[in-house]
Amino acid sequence: MSCRKSRPPCLTEKSLSPEEQQAKINDVRRMLGPKADKLPVLCSDESIIRYLIARNWNTKKATKMLAESLKWRLQYKPENIRWEEIAKEAETGKIYRADYYDKCGRTVLILRPGFQNTKSTESQIKYLVYCMENAIMHLNPEKGQMVWLIDFQGWTMSSISIKVTRETANVLQNHYPERLGLAILYNPPKVFESFWALVKPFLEPKTYKKVRFAYSDDTQSQKIMEALFDVDKLESAFGGKNTAGFNYEAYAKRMREDDAKKSGSMNSGSSVPITQSSVAAQSHEVSEQWSESLAPDPSSESSDESELSSFDEPAAKVECIDSKADVLTLNSEDDAKIEAAEPKLQS
Repeated sequence: MSCRKSRPPCLTEKSLSPEEQQAKINDVRRMLGPKADKLPVLCSDESIIRYLIARNWNTKKATKMLAESLKWRLQYKPENIRWEEIAKEAETGKIYRADYYDKCGRTVLILRPGFQNTKSTESQIKYLVYCMENAIMHLNPEKGQMVWLIDFQGWTMSSISIKVTRETANVLQNHYPERLGLAILYNPPKVFESFWALVKPFLEPKTYKKVRFAYSDDTQSQKIMEALFDVDKLESAFGGKNTAGFNYEAYAKRMREDDAKKSGSMNSGSSVPITQSSVAAQSHEVSEQWSESLAPDPSSESSDESELSSFDEPAAKVECIDSKADVLTLNSEDDAKIEAAEPKLQS
């Protein structure tokens, strides 16, 4: 069975027909009015539908959210950030785009919070935004989402501040909705449970339900990692066979090349993201079921009912639960399906 194509699985969580979906898209664009003409790409059908999904197809809330993103992008201008502005932040490889996709064809971002090398919240967020913009350039158009692999090597409670974490959650959830398909926290230390309890209230249920914990000493976790990634390309920090590690100079070259492509695209008037022309979308039933299990809960809709003129949305109130409940595990049926799929994955 192949990975689900085009729109993400949560798209149909309310079982809307294509006609109903299009009607809601049109409603959002109508409510935006002239604002929609300021950034046509952000107000495309494909983009609007991500905001609708993020707000469980509530057109009023989706319009408010999109209006906030329009305001943010016009002020922050994330598309104009260039490598030279954030090169210092990248020196330790604390965030970088992998040069491979997962087996569902999703872009992979590597995060190593233990490798934090600066203290400026503004600069750290700017680098995160740069990385998100770059990852989106390389998204498989049939997927539209990415995977985060978070390596906890060297991580301590002092590695990340609550302020940076709050701002990170704000940017990702409010301005990049439905871009995260899955976040795998690999080998988090025991002390991370305390930090996780502090972080979860900043996250919407739609976001934290996409977070999974994996451990190198857990057999089932490793089987899932092998099912989702080509182990020959996957970094050894995540149980793969790639021992090359992060090369700053090589990565800087890649980013400068991407910046040049982005500038060329903007100068030509093109609004089409730069994507890889061919992406292997190998998959199997486990990947399909994972996508199903990570679909957001329809009951998790934001309760904010403020008008479009308001830009102050309160943080979601989320009941914290033990992180152990989110560990990657498989039942015996899934285990058998992985073993049956292995020959196909290796071919």
